[in-house]
Amino acid sequence: MKASQFLISTLKEAPADAEVVSHKLMTRAGMIKKLGAGIYNYMPMGLRVIRKVEAIVREEMNRAGAIEMTMPVVQPAELWQETGRFEKMGPELLRIKDRHGRDFVIQPTSEEVVTDVVRQEVRSYKQLPKNFYQIQTKFRDERRPRFGLMRGREFIMKDAYSFDRDGVSAKASYQVMAAAYRKIFDRFGLTYRAVAADSGAIGGDLSEEFQVIAATGEDAIVYCPQSDYAANIEKAEARAPSHARSAASQALSKTATPGKSTCEDVAALLNVPLSTTVKSLVLATDVMNEAGEIAGSKIWLLLLRGDHDMNEVKVGKLPGMEGGFRFATIAEIEDHFGCKPGYLGPLNLKKPVHVVADREVAVMADWICGANEEDFHITGVNWGRDLPEPALVADIRNVVAGDPSPDGAGVLAIERGIEVGHVFYLGTKYSKAMNATFLDETGKPQFLEMGCYGIGVTRLPAAAIEQNHDERGIIWPDAIAPFTVVICPIGMDRSDAVKAEADRIYAALLADGVDVILDDRGERPGAMFADWELIGVPHRITLGDKGLKEGQVEYQHRRDAAATKVAVADILTHLASRLAV
Repeated sequence: MKASQFLISTLKEAPADAEVVSHKLMTRAGMIKKLGAGIYNYMPMGLRVIRKVEAIVREEMNRAGAIEMTMPVVQPAELWQETGRFEKMGPELLRIKDRHGRDFVIQPTSEEVVTDVVRQEVRSYKQLPKNFYQIQTKFRDERRPRFGLMRGREFIMKDAYSFDRDGVSAKASYQVMAAAYRKIFDRFGLTYRAVAADSGAIGGDLSEEFQVIAATGEDAIVYCPQSDYAANIEKAEARAPSHARSAASQALSKTATPGKSTCEDVAALLNVPLSTTVKSLVLATDVMNEAGEIAGSKIWLLLLRGDHDMNEVKVGKLPGMEGGFRFATIAEIEDHFGCKPGYLGPLNLKKPVHVVADREVAVMADWICGANEEDFHITGVNWGRDLPEPALVADIRNVVAGDPSPDGAGVLAIERGIEVGHVFYLGTKYSKAMNATFLDETGKPQFLEMGCYGIGVTRLPAAAIEQNHDERGIIWPDAIAPFTVVICPIGMDRSDAVKAEADRIYAALLADGVDVILDDRGERPGAMFADWELIGVPHRITLGDKGLKEGQVEYQHRRDAAATKVAVADILTHLASRLAV
């Protein structure tokens, strides 16, 4: 490709609404152009990156035995009504009507459609296993689309769905996909972690997220440097303390804490460690009558150490919380505690509540909590002496760096990541809802066991930029760069020697199958270099009259601080050695 034949549309400034690095740089590098909220044109430079991502994904999916197909972007609502997701999915599911008033959806994912295909096509156990995938446009009507391609409304995703005869076979298919994903992300050339993820309402342990490591990532990734343990913050277990509870050494005392409504403020006022305080979180679960109407609520008091945070996923798995919970209203809190939030605690309640203590709180002695009276806290609180032992003790907190690793191998560390892939064992959730069965060896119908596997194709380039950039622009890994090599001839329009050598190198690289672009626009060196550093092409060859007279050209990797002089005769060999790195 020659630059004069391509579209290079770089900008000096990012748009005002660009908040994160990837959004700024992709816009400035002319890779995307905003059309509407969360909707972007993929410009030629950006589309080249997307196509390279797709090619790697497609190659590894095919190698793993998956079969490519394409399912419609617009899908009949009837299929979504079979599973109940047409009503349950909420406003992220874009619902539309055609001219006849029939309901359709713009697909955010395709479990229903692929299950419908398989229930029509697969009759016998002899046809299993099967794994179908597509690389297709999706739409999710995000409330707050932001961060460019990181959280857009329209995006491209690779979604795959496996179908098996039983749980054992389904788990084997899952492992094949998990291994294929590792090969895919290895080929991308990015630093990533595969982390254990929560399986949600379906349950089970077969769920992994693939996270690109980036300081700007929205997700917290927990890992043990001494082992292979890794999980997202929702999944990571906080191990039960190994030490026993100390004996009470302080008297129970009501202490004035005027205007101090947070654990941090109380600890600072009393000059004690934050870890000696206990925070009270009041939740509610709605009680339904036989008609399916809300007939009342059940109030829960969760107790966590003052320096810890509640893990909502873990709380959602507590007995009695599985159907969903909410934070209690002010009226409910005052009805049970006789006090407004900020001074709540498990003592001196007006009405009974269901107490859940985090594992750490259950072994605390002489702790501090709210007195259920404004401007007062209680110090020296002890289980058994001042209040009953907690009815339920559970892991309900987020882990923190330095916690023991659940595998016992060391202590935990935390880094930030961007989720770009997810593999998930579904079981029979969709096959039962849609009556998707096959006949086993005995001729009896059995529900298909399913798995689903996604990769955010358009999100991945943004994640790659968040991980790989500097003050000059993007730094692409070779595998997904829009071009692998750029040739920058200085004064090409004024020097026959420069033009001839640039054309020779260009032709030789094309013949060797290298993805190369020749910048024949006649730009000044500074402007030309700035463009390609912004765009992030990883390998650059520069040549000019002066260097050619000395028999030299310059090579510079995008990460190199300075160019390296290379003999003209050796440049192709030198470049080949760098491309192989």
